[in-house]
Amino acid sequence: MASPNSYKLSCSIPGHEMDVRGLAAAIFPDGAFMSVSRDRTGRVWVPNSSPDRGFTEMHCMTGHENFVSCVCIIAPSDTYPRGLIATGGNDHNICVFTLDQPQPLFTLKGHKNTVCALSSGKFGTLLSGSWDTTAKVWLNEKFVLFTIKLWKAGRCEKTFTGHEDCVRGLAVVSDLEFFSCSNDATIRRWLVTGECVQVYYSHTNYIYSLAVFPNGQGFVSTGEDRTLRIWKQGDCQQTIRLPAQSVWCCCILPNGDIAVGASDGLIRVFTEVEDRMASPQDLQAFEDELSKTTIDPKTGDLGDIKMEDLPGREHLEEPGNRDGQTRLIKEGQNVEAYQWSVADSRWMKIGDVVGGSNQQTSKKVNYEGKEYDFVFTIDINEGGPSMKLPYNVTDDPWLTAHNFLQKNELSPMFLDQVANFIIENTKGHTLGAAAPSAADPFTGRATEPSSYYRTCCSNTFNMVFSPGTGRYIPGSGTPTGAPVGVADPFTGEGAYSSAASRQTSTNIYFPKTDSVTFEQANATQIMAKLKELNGGAPGEYRLSEEVLESLEKLLVSVCNPCASEQPTTEQISLLWKTSHWPEDIVFPVLDILRLAVRHPQVNDSLCGGDADDGVALCNHLLSLMKPQGRPANQMLALRILCNCFSGWRGRSLLLAQREAVLSHAADLCSVCNKNIHIALATLVLNYAGSLHGQPDLEAKAQCLSVASAALESVQDKEAVFRLLVALGTTVASDQTAQDLAKSLGVMSQIAKYTSVTDPAKVGECCQLVLKELQ
Repeated sequence: MASPNSYKLSCSIPGHEMDVRGLAAAIFPDGAFMSVSRDRTGRVWVPNSSPDRGFTEMHCMTGHENFVSCVCIIAPSDTYPRGLIATGGNDHNICVFTLDQPQPLFTLKGHKNTVCALSSGKFGTLLSGSWDTTAKVWLNEKFVLFTIKLWKAGRCEKTFTGHEDCVRGLAVVSDLEFFSCSNDATIRRWLVTGECVQVYYSHTNYIYSLAVFPNGQGFVSTGEDRTLRIWKQGDCQQTIRLPAQSVWCCCILPNGDIAVGASDGLIRVFTEVEDRMASPQDLQAFEDELSKTTIDPKTGDLGDIKMEDLPGREHLEEPGNRDGQTRLIKEGQNVEAYQWSVADSRWMKIGDVVGGSNQQTSKKVNYEGKEYDFVFTIDINEGGPSMKLPYNVTDDPWLTAHNFLQKNELSPMFLDQVANFIIENTKGHTLGAAAPSAADPFTGRATEPSSYYRTCCSNTFNMVFSPGTGRYIPGSGTPTGAPVGVADPFTGEGAYSSAASRQTSTNIYFPKTDSVTFEQANATQIMAKLKELNGGAPGEYRLSEEVLESLEKLLVSVCNPCASEQPTTEQISLLWKTSHWPEDIVFPVLDILRLAVRHPQVNDSLCGGDADDGVALCNHLLSLMKPQGRPANQMLALRILCNCFSGWRGRSLLLAQREAVLSHAADLCSVCNKNIHIALATLVLNYAGSLHGQPDLEAKAQCLSVASAALESVQDKEAVFRLLVALGTTVASDQTAQDLAKSLGVMSQIAKYTSVTDPAKVGECCQLVLKELQ
């Protein structure tokens, strides 16, 4: 009888044609789980009632154009009461499925390399990690947050150091603890505060995956040493070897059984419940298959092998002292490996050892002091040195390819090409075969290498804004429409300070649903600068005196609410055409546009008289906001977008283009310019005001994300204040938005502003936002 604490095979599940790379327990149907594979498919498995206690394939999901590397379950919602399935692949995409059909419900595009990790988050969000070195947070069919270590709202909250090689997997224990596993063959248990509280040693090669038991009292791990290891009370209590080189993934099923996926394309389920264990015949067949495998000592825990020093079979008469302990014996001219099973109190054969120091054959190739069956010559960089790729037939071609790319700092996008090259050029070869003269896997020819190209571009801009009289400063001038009575905290001249009669408990800051605009205007200076630049403009852009006069009339009419003349269609058309001047001279035209879009007639015409006109305006402004662009143009483009909110057509346009506008605006967080930061903060605030009272969680999530990211870079107190008002407006009277903000760590991020007294509005507003979130 098996030990009550030992796991044994329950069933083996064929179906996939290549490596099984990901597993996830499903919420529905009961007892079901998901698998994904290099064969480009995902499969849903449900328990069957047959005597073999196995699983039946519910359906096979397709949609990826290359191998599938990860899978997760998205929790049920009102829209999808049975939850969703998300899979990530080498085609850079994430496919999202329902349980009812094998075709994707939708596909998420945005990563630029293999999607290698997925996790379901709160509020229906999906977290993804990729070889493109980014992580993204998705909501519905859009990504809303970017770049994740312990990340909160777009910033790195904590970096955990300790592993000596790349980290391959994470598993959450609780809100305060998690595990990590690594290529350094260790598992570490961490507190979210950053302390490593325990290091687990037992694996002898790369560790690929972890899964935690639901009660948090133990976990399981799998790796390149061909093992599934079961950990309880801090110790490895059981080691199960599999007849496959790489055990890629594992998951714990709702009934406590363990499913593992391996490089042989099989899924195996292990259980500690005797009634669910496989029949004695199937258990023996599994053991027989294991005993026939070959083991390369370089990838296991067997050490160097000297056949003359090995004992014979009598060595197996002595019991082992721990589960999973290995012992080698000499059997004739062969070396056999055995593993001690505490549950069965016996030594189990786990394979025949090949490649020991006394078993080398005469046709090995020596490279860097070691002998290999093959050493391929790879030419990558045109005119550069060749690279060597050593390989033994007992090695995993995918792992060899991964190590080759990593060692030579090559893009992981070539993993498939290199691995398939190895497989193709070692077909039919046995140990000791001579290294063939092979084609280069990147080009197909050894004499025509491919080339990599690296482009690097940096532009530095220094722009001094001087308050000196007579000098044109984009966006400057005497404030118009100054508030009467108590100064408005946004438009009042100078720093806003609270009145003595006002109680600090009164929230005058948010929610702010009316738009904040940039009203300052000095028409004389704007036209003077426009005429000056026009004199030196290229011939095809130079404006006639008649056009300049029309633009001046337009400027006067939009700056004077009492003007008798209204903007004409011709004037608006001329303004739009002139806004496409060369970027080094366009800024005074953009300043006219900033002022003009406040006028109802101009707002209607440019923002939505024709749907295409509105999109064209947005696209043009976004082109001026690229991070390497000119600061004056970036600032004015942001201000134009803010002023578009003054009309209903402009507001509708910007809500429709919200994802693109805020994404481009977020790219300007790192630009060191306080005027840009104030304009960026105002844009986020106007979006927050337009979304207040609306049940659009995706849009609010993006507002929270951009506001939080901006707070990481912004120093100017006015910009900080406007971002705080945007946060307050977003979460005001919206419990879901409040929960999202808290989960993003907004409270800890803004707490430092509570003590700001100059200006007082920053500290006061911050306290009110924190009160809203409590």
